[in-house]
Formats: sequence, C-alpha cells, structure tokens
Amino acid sequence: QEQLVESGGGLVQAGASLRLSCAASEHVFRNYAMGWFRQAPGKEREFVAAVSWSGESTYYADSVKGRFTISRDIAKNTVYLQMNNLKPEDTAVYYCAATRAALGYLTMTGRYNYWGQGTQVTVSS
Repeated sequence: QEQLVESGGGLVQAGASLRLSCAASEHVFRNYAMGWFRQAPGKEREFVAAVSWSGESTYYADSVKGRFTISRDIAKNTVYLQMNNLKPEDTAVYYCAATRAALGYLTMTGRYNYWGQGTQVTVSS
C-alpha cells in the first residue's frame, strides 16, 4: 500500500496564504497523476486541483482558479498546493491523492487509487 503524507495545514485569516505539501514514494510520484481534494463538515469530498504525471497539464476547480496553484517537485517526490487569498469557504480537510486515470478523469474522486490522511485548513473571517 502506497503512502501519501500531507503537511502544511493550519489556521489563518482571510486573505492569507498557505502551502500544502504531499510527499509520495518515487514509484507513485513518477507514474501517477496527483490531485488535491477537500471536504468540509457535512459536505462531500470535492475536487480542488490536479496535475498530470508529467507535470505538463493542470486542472482546477472553478472556485479556486486564479488563487491556488498545484505543482510537482521531481527532486523531492512532492506535490504542492499553493493557496493564496484564502477565504472562509476554503475551510476544509485537504487530501492528497494519486491516480493512474487518464487526463479526462482527474477531477473524479472515485478514480484515485491512493489517499493521504488529510490536513486541516481553517480560514477565519
């Protein structure tokens, strides 16, 4: 079973920035597309952002476009989610995930094979 380890969550005020990190094994990092999802209390888990295994293609939920950036660091086998101009509605547990699905499926929760344990992001108004 592959492990994904997230870090970087915390409590911030609206308008602040945070960077989430997700460390993966070299096997996963080099062969899987990576995504970030989030789940707020009482809501379903939703897609936030994804990057193809090559790093050439990225995808974002409309709610985070222009504020969040997903990236991959090959040297560190780590995927990042840079979150700027955070809003209270961004409050959620954020999960990193890995998938072998084709590009057209990267926004779909059910297509991901491995998940991290989640990291809490809380944005106060």
